[in-house]
Amino acid sequence: MSPEGTIFSFLSIKNLERVRTMKKALIGKKLGMTQIFWEDGSIVPVTVIEAGPCVVIQRKEEGKDGYDAVQLGFGRIKEKNVKKPLKGHFKKADKGYFRVLGEFHIDSDADFTVGQELKVDMFSIGDYVDVVGTTKGKGFAGGVKRHGFRGGGGSHGSMFHRAPGSIGASADPSRVFKGKKLPGHMGNARKTTQNLIVAGVRPQDNLLMIKGAVPGSRNGIVLITSAIKM
Repeated sequence: MSPEGTIFSFLSIKNLERVRTMKKALIGKKLGMTQIFWEDGSIVPVTVIEAGPCVVIQRKEEGKDGYDAVQLGFGRIKEKNVKKPLKGHFKKADKGYFRVLGEFHIDSDADFTVGQELKVDMFSIGDYVDVVGTTKGKGFAGGVKRHGFRGGGGSHGSMFHRAPGSIGASADPSRVFKGKKLPGHMGNARKTTQNLIVAGVRPQDNLLMIKGAVPGSRNGIVLITSAIKM
């Protein structure tokens, strides 16, 4: 699949995404999962993310824009692949052109300047982070797969194996209650996994290894921010 096919709409150049106030943040690409050894010899499953380098494209301020935020660019592309309105936007930072833009809310006194380059070394081993991504799309799924329904008996003559079953009352209230779990579209939704531990940092390769799994498929775009609940 080409790089263009791996960009999620919620992080695309055409549609910026805003995330809650943060101290550290990067845009990255999920490369896959592997395992590493910790100092005590235990094996730890990790997700490898190519995080950054990201460039500060725009700095928004409360007085001018109504809120404080920083806009980062990730994934360099050629000028011929950028439309004219965005060319002018990127030239304000004068650091090239980028495939992905992400916007992060920051404190008013945060030290970010247009054109500044952010790298993976801003994170350290042991840091807690939140990772935002888009889950794998599963298409149409039944209740057993989508919601974990138990299902019916599996023996001969059951006639009821994976059907939803009863979904409401009869005469009263004569309708299905809103929010009822039913078969339908599964996956392809924005998800945030919180309080993951940074297990490894390789600045020379722009790689960040995070303990456990993060949302999304291989080569998917993810947002990495310092944990908001710590």
